Amino acid sequence: MTSLRRPSPTSALRTAGYFATVVLLVALLASLDTSAAPGIVGAAAPCTSSSGPGIAPPARVPSGIPGFHAAWYGQSGYPTLCPGERSTAVVAFYNSGTRGWALGRMGEVAYLGTWDPDPGQDRATPLGGDGTAGSPATGWPRYNRVAVQPSPWVGPNQVAWFQFTVIAPQIPGTYRLSIRPLVEGAQWMEDYGVFWYVTVPGAPPAGSVPPLPARWPTRSLEIGMANGANGAADLRATAPFAFRYQYLAGGVNTGQGWSTWDTNAQYPTYYIQDSARNGMVPVFSYYQIRPSSPGNAMGEQDGDLANLGNAATMRAYYADLKLFFQRAGAQSGSTVILHVEPDLWGYIQQRYGDDAAAAPAMVGGSGVAELAGLPDNASGFARAVLKLRDTYAPNVLLGYHLSLWGTNVDPLLQRPTDAEIDALATRSARFFTSLGATFDLAFAEFSDRDAALTRAQSGGGADPWWYPNDFARNVRYLGKFSALTQKRVVMWQIPLGNTKMRADNNTWNHYQDNKVEWLLDDPGRVNLSAYARAGVVAFLFGRGGDGSTCACDAAGDGVTNPAPIGGNTRISLSADDDGGYFRERAAAYYAAGAVALP
Repeated sequence: MTSLRRPSPTSALRTAGYFATVVLLVALLASLDTSAAPGIVGAAAPCTSSSGPGIAPPARVPSGIPGFHAAWYGQSGYPTLCPGERSTAVVAFYNSGTRGWALGRMGEVAYLGTWDPDPGQDRATPLGGDGTAGSPATGWPRYNRVAVQPSPWVGPNQVAWFQFTVIAPQIPGTYRLSIRPLVEGAQWMEDYGVFWYVTVPGAPPAGSVPPLPARWPTRSLEIGMANGANGAADLRATAPFAFRYQYLAGGVNTGQGWSTWDTNAQYPTYYIQDSARNGMVPVFSYYQIRPSSPGNAMGEQDGDLANLGNAATMRAYYADLKLFFQRAGAQSGSTVILHVEPDLWGYIQQRYGDDAAAAPAMVGGSGVAELAGLPDNASGFARAVLKLRDTYAPNVLLGYHLSLWGTNVDPLLQRPTDAEIDALATRSARFFTSLGATFDLAFAEFSDRDAALTRAQSGGGADPWWYPNDFARNVRYLGKFSALTQKRVVMWQIPLGNTKMRADNNTWNHYQDNKVEWLLDDPGRVNLSAYARAGVVAFLFGRGGDGSTCACDAAGDGVTNPAPIGGNTRISLSADDDGGYFRERAAAYYAAGAVALP
């Protein structure tokens, strides 16, 4: 695929009588109040915590069902909490089965676990946890186990009063915790659909972490990987990745574009369906301006801008984009992400400054009926993409590509001060806002290739290796941009080299880098958490061109263990060109529980 290059380098109660239990339960639930712990972050207006009325049991519950079973039996009221305050919650479950629940016995002990849709089965949540997997420490048994039965024995026809503590996140809003009872080591039980609401009053402050896009599939920090046709099952066998991505490229008027890759332009259809069968969201990087004629005979920036201004090329472009949306829109039950034209927006900003309206582009003047009246500039182009999406594929989320070098200052190679980083991120946000197009999220990148490959190709000059201060600048830049635009960020096309495995000895397809280590080999998850607080919601790993390290056997050289260079002394785990390191780290990340998003 075409390489993308930037221009610069509880207790149980036996129910003696049903109505007596109802009275007692309602009385207990009504008596619970929020704690008086002080808020951590001051609000613009006075904040008062409160608790709503308890929710009484249903009129009837099932009983005597063979095996382990549970029925929801009421709960205390939903709290309104100031940021950082805590509250004690009670949720009651009736043992509607024939088997009792025994504390401390694997295969018999009852817990409440986290469940779909918020935060997802066995996922961490910002409302509570044990301090691991990115969860706050509120005394839960584990980050994905909300509470354990509070008495040694809960027999059939008894009620377990599960109690747990929740904490209010720092950002105002309404947060939901979905829970479901289970017998640990045996099975999940009923009832489905039980949840807990926490309301943090007030409007989100300016500069806060933005909301997740509509249809976003998860509230956890997820990872994904570049993955070709029919590859979803193999990828899923490694780890429960949430995303897989694929370029759509080849040009709109060359006879080699994505629409020729399968009969009747069905490549996106098959990719979406393969992703859905394996529980992943497909991401397409739509990279069609650059390889189209006549700009494909020029340098990257000149070629992109020439194609934008060519009426015939842009007519073909919009027809190609419309065809994609039609194919994706036909899969209306699946969320699809379209990452729109990496690098293009950076080239526009470099040439024309921070106002997209100053950059010419054929839109309304292209003669495409759906786009009549849109201005012939880069703002009109961005709005054209949204209009076609809204018309043909509302199930598609659109990603704007943030090129940090679009300001003509490269934050890695030129290493600006914090104040300069803030000013540059503000310029990036100003350019995005000038598009007048409500993209759903932004994509950003570290580099399109391994740092050691860049070193080898550049023959000297600025150091492309990322050090802790470089990551800190990157987090600061992304956080500022995300706060100003109120868009979450996906980090994309992350290099796969490492300094651990002997396979990475700085030869073709086996170059070193440190992004996988920084993100996925950090035991305290400090680095991942910093990116999550900056608005990042996903990390998508993959190489940007030939020569860079692949988490596959792109070199076709099988299992390799050359003599180590430096400290990369680990023996290969597989034939992957990175020695199997990325797949090992990805599996370990999910095994420990994905980090909850703020």
